[in-house]
Amino acid sequence: MMNLREPSLPAGWYPRNLHEIEEFLSPFSKGSPFSGGSPFSGGAADAHAYAAISPHAGWFFSGITAAASVSSLAKDADTVAIIGGHLPAGVPMLLAEEDGVKTPFGTMNMDRKLRDFIRARVESRPDKYKDNTVEVLIPMVHYFFPKAQLLWARFPADSRASEWGCILAEAAKALGRKLAVLGSTDLTHYGANYGFSPMGMGKKALDWVRGTNDAAFIKAVLKGNPDEVLARSEEDASACSAGAVLGAMGFASQNGLKPKLLDYRTSAEALGGETPESFVGYASIVYL
Repeated sequence: MMNLREPSLPAGWYPRNLHEIEEFLSPFSKGSPFSGGSPFSGGAADAHAYAAISPHAGWFFSGITAAASVSSLAKDADTVAIIGGHLPAGVPMLLAEEDGVKTPFGTMNMDRKLRDFIRARVESRPDKYKDNTVEVLIPMVHYFFPKAQLLWARFPADSRASEWGCILAEAAKALGRKLAVLGSTDLTHYGANYGFSPMGMGKKALDWVRGTNDAAFIKAVLKGNPDEVLARSEEDASACSAGAVLGAMGFASQNGLKPKLLDYRTSAEALGGETPESFVGYASIVYL
């Protein structure tokens, strides 16, 4: 009998109803997901990326940006690695140990050979914890990649994460995998809900997050500078899961892929109306 990982996030993070999921994601699944013009701030990208950065909030807030990333991944990928975070520097990598995960579409099998390859080379621990950084993206990945296997990992926010991304590239080559890697992070968490409001409240604060704090982090990612990505995350509090970003960057660098900003927005756009007291930034960056 397969050991399956059950969903752990409460209702509201993502739809459990198949019709609702398909209604949300179907606009991204018709040929090139951006045919006929791009609704995204950074322009269009064809579905041939093998690495991407995605947010991981509830779909109501960041689902469009996340779907931009996931739908941009090359459809011939036979395994998708989702790298989550929410881990401090210095701790081991976390790997889901189950044989598969339950999704609204059925069961998505874990790539056990890939997991074993990584585990033999990197200190890791079983990921037994409830956390959104991987789970919230799995229904999207299963929708766009119904036959692919999954690697569920979480990387800490330190320089080892970039090295581990390189090991993922090595593993894919050794095992003959067409591997796509999705690094999962949100950007600045601003306001009273997060205990971070250096620019006060209101439109001025939102403009600062968009134009300065998040922009500096995105710039570091687009430059491909892992040290600067870590520095901006730590000094500016501009990313909650920098290790996931470094993992995707390391994998992309080993494969000669270059980053492109596809979409940027904040949770304020989803809420509409006046600037909320608390909000979070989201970016879609794809590697082509």
